[in-house]
Amino acid sequence: NIAMAAQMTDAHRRFLQVLMSHGIMEGSEARKLHRCCCEIHKVYYAHDKLDDFIGTINSHLQPLFMQIRKGMSEDDGRAHYALVNLAETEVTKMASDYTENELELFRKTMDLIISSENGFASSTDILNLADQLKTKKMKKKEAEQVLKVFVEDRWLSERNGEYTLHTRCIIEMEQYILSNYQDVARKCNICHSLAIQSQVCESCGIGMHLPCVRKYFRTQTEPRCPQCNDFWSCDIP
Repeated sequence: NIAMAAQMTDAHRRFLQVLMSHGIMEGSEARKLHRCCCEIHKVYYAHDKLDDFIGTINSHLQPLFMQIRKGMSEDDGRAHYALVNLAETEVTKMASDYTENELELFRKTMDLIISSENGFASSTDILNLADQLKTKKMKKKEAEQVLKVFVEDRWLSERNGEYTLHTRCIIEMEQYILSNYQDVARKCNICHSLAIQSQVCESCGIGMHLPCVRKYFRTQTEPRCPQCNDFWSCDIP
C-alpha cells in the first residue's frame, strides 16, 4: 500500500511535526504551513492541493494507526485539522495524561454536554458532580482547576461559565461519541458530521450545526426543514 503511495518528502515530515506539536490547527494556518514547508524544502506547491498533501502523509501514517483528520468548528464553521490516534477510539487515549477521577469528571461533563439541548453545560452543574465521583470525590476548587486544564489541553471550550466540547475533542472522539451516546448524539443533516451545538427541527427531530443552519437558510425567504419541509421555528443565527 505504501509502495503505491506518493513519497513522503521533508516538506511532509515538517508539516507533520508542526501539527503534532499543535495537536490541532485552523484551516488557514494549515494552508500557510503547507506553503511554508514546500518553499523551505523546495517541493512542488499548489495552493489548492493541501488535502492531497495531507493524503500522502496519511497513507504513511496508516500502519501506525494515526491519521490527520479534517473537522469543523461548531462556532464559526471553519475547517480544522487534527492528528488522531485510531488505535484507541475511546476516552482511554486521555488516560496517560489524567488521573482516574479526572477522567471520570471529564466523562460526566461529556454526558451533560451531549444530553443538553444546546450542547453546553454550566460550570455550576459540572462542579456539582465533583463530590459524586465514584473513583474519588473532588473538592470544587480542585474540580475548577481540572476544568481549566481540560480547556488548556483543548478537550473542552469555555464561554461565560458554559462548557462545550472543543473542536479537537469532536474530531478525535466522533466515533466514540456516536457509538456510546446513540440515543442522544446526532449527525448534522447538512454536513453529516457529529453535531454537539445544534438546532433541532421541532417536527421531525433532525439537527443542524449553527454554521450549517446559517449557510443553508441564507438564500431562503422562508426557512423550511430540509428533511420534512415544515417551518424552521428556531432563530437563524
